[in-house]
Amino acid sequence: MTAEVTIYVTEYCGFCARAKHLLSEKRVRYTEVSVEGRTDLRAWLREVSGQRTVPQVFINGRSVGGFTDVSALDEAGELDPLLEEPPEAGAPPLPR
Repeated sequence: MTAEVTIYVTEYCGFCARAKHLLSEKRVRYTEVSVEGRTDLRAWLREVSGQRTVPQVFINGRSVGGFTDVSALDEAGELDPLLEEPPEAGAPPLPR
């Protein structure tokens, strides 16, 4: 898998753990970013994803949703193709 995956999480979040487990089972390397006490990141997530909850998963800089969304993509056979896409050259980095 070559995509750049970033997951925004909080420490005590069952859905965050499930999302990380799903990605780990697929042997996906991901960057984990805690939003604990980070109102700036929470505001940014709401702006770009339309969601207030975590986890929020980004593949190659594109929001693909939370655990339920990622799991549904996986069950539909749509997650692996996303994970195989190379990152766009020159794409701006996600906030950390």
